[in-house]
Amino acid sequence: MRQGHQGPQRPVQLLLPILVPAGLALAGWAAWLGWDQHRDVHPDGSTTGPYEAWQVIGLVLTLLVPVYWAASRRHANGAVLGTTAGLTVAAFYDWSDDASGLFVIGVGMVMVGTLAVTAALAAVIGAVIAPRRGQPG
Repeated sequence: MRQGHQGPQRPVQLLLPILVPAGLALAGWAAWLGWDQHRDVHPDGSTTGPYEAWQVIGLVLTLLVPVYWAASRRHANGAVLGTTAGLTVAAFYDWSDDASGLFVIGVGMVMVGTLAVTAALAAVIGAVIAPRRGQPG
């Protein structure tokens, strides 16, 4: 007999709001940034890259989908933690061949930036979606 109480959820159901954004963040990094590994050398000797602005913008816009998906289903923590973990792991893997060891600073910046932006975005999504569903904000 069921008395309006759901039984314990399976671990996969509990982890899905974290695993989906993490997996899509990893895949997004590979699709948008993973293939471009060369710096551009300009005639004056300065270098840029390896990524172009349009690649990073494309990654950010792509990641809006899983963040919205998780946050709109009241899984803001999953949206934030999953996206942050996925991008941090991808950056670490992509940049870990740097002999100077300074890649750790960049990975930390990716982690902190992703954490801050996805937390703010998930909060905004939650505040906009909850009233539409008749739930407290």
